Amino acid sequence: MGALNSAVRIRHDLHFRLTEARKRTDDLFKIVREEAMYDRPIAERHRIIFYVGHVESFDWNLLAQRAFGLQSFNETFDKLFAFGIDPVGGGLPTDQPADWPKREEIDAYNQRLRDELDRAIARTLANPAEGHPLLMSMIEVAIEHRLMHAETLAYMLHQLPLAQKVIALREAVLTRSEPREALSSMVSVPAGATVLGMSRESGRFGWDNEFGEMRVDVPAFEIDRHMVTNGAFREFIEAGGYREPKWWTDKDWAWKEAEHIEHPACWSQQTGSEQNGTWMLRTMFDEVPLPLDWPVYVSHAEASAYARWAGKALPSEAQWQRAAHGAPHAMSGNFDFRSWDPQPVDAYPDNVSAFGVEGQFGNGWEWTSTVFDALPGFEAFPFYPGYSANFFDGQHYVIKGGSARTAQCMLRPAFRNWFQPHYQYVYAGFRCVKGDHLSES
Repeated sequence: MGALNSAVRIRHDLHFRLTEARKRTDDLFKIVREEAMYDRPIAERHRIIFYVGHVESFDWNLLAQRAFGLQSFNETFDKLFAFGIDPVGGGLPTDQPADWPKREEIDAYNQRLRDELDRAIARTLANPAEGHPLLMSMIEVAIEHRLMHAETLAYMLHQLPLAQKVIALREAVLTRSEPREALSSMVSVPAGATVLGMSRESGRFGWDNEFGEMRVDVPAFEIDRHMVTNGAFREFIEAGGYREPKWWTDKDWAWKEAEHIEHPACWSQQTGSEQNGTWMLRTMFDEVPLPLDWPVYVSHAEASAYARWAGKALPSEAQWQRAAHGAPHAMSGNFDFRSWDPQPVDAYPDNVSAFGVEGQFGNGWEWTSTVFDALPGFEAFPFYPGYSANFFDGQHYVIKGGSARTAQCMLRPAFRNWFQPHYQYVYAGFRCVKGDHLSES
């Protein structure tokens, strides 16, 4: 009886968390002025309106028939909003605003979908022993998928012109006047083992790529105490880093030249006699003088070029994980939607590992040199087979940690995120290492 009551509590908690996750995405879409809802702020992604339907249709396509035996009431929308896009090597979308349904049609679809799923979940809660054996895992997937979009949609809305956003949520910019040298020190991490992923027997939820616990022996190395700051990255730019092919791989240089990349995506430079080339940063709701002590957000290609220029390297996933050893689970930090923008890299000294590495969780994802791939014994989710496997293509890199817009549940050490090396819009920065550089092959 006790085990049954525990299962009911867990499922009720999952339903509550799903409802709270819905509020996150509902609130995010309120940022967008209605006339901009059919815009495409990032060329490599769908129009905003797609995601209004996608975060709902994903839940329906995952749960309705498979878990509850519900029949589709709008197969056209189920398919239209089923999948996002991540084009590799061109192939940008060409659809037009008129190709998409009207907002009121999508809202009606979404509301009916939620109502039917909520009734089905409530029925299952009343008879937990009769539920689908994978129901709890599927609802966890629905929750975290939506929370992931609550973050990645922020990347998209960040690129939306300020005039097309409701700016009532504007927040103060926090920066400090710390000497730059104090933010560029390195700490030593002794040789030792680290564990990537987690065991299937752990009893904890994780995505398919998190399972397949792998022990890696990591030689001693040095790593930046803090993430690389805007101020440090500005030095790379001013030293001609974007004009010197020697700091870039051939593929990265070709991309940079073809796309005319001269600085991070959210930077701009004012010109004129009074501005004197002042660097500005576009935050979610404003444009401000570049905060020098914030982490710089860049693509993997830009981070790698900086690291070479600095005589260092990006850490492997194993090095990053080793450096994070001993970081507190319930830590202070800039995550779980606490802020729209970064904070100074040294703002949370309690968010520190056993080796003195600060701020690895929150305030910005961190690029690694590790190509995203399966851990030993990988098994795709039977109900979502392409989540990870579709990206084991040698063209995505692991990022670790989390940003200000990352839900706390995804700050678990085993969580693995990934992006293409030329995608500039992630809330991702980096720190550098010196020492033996591993491959987890």
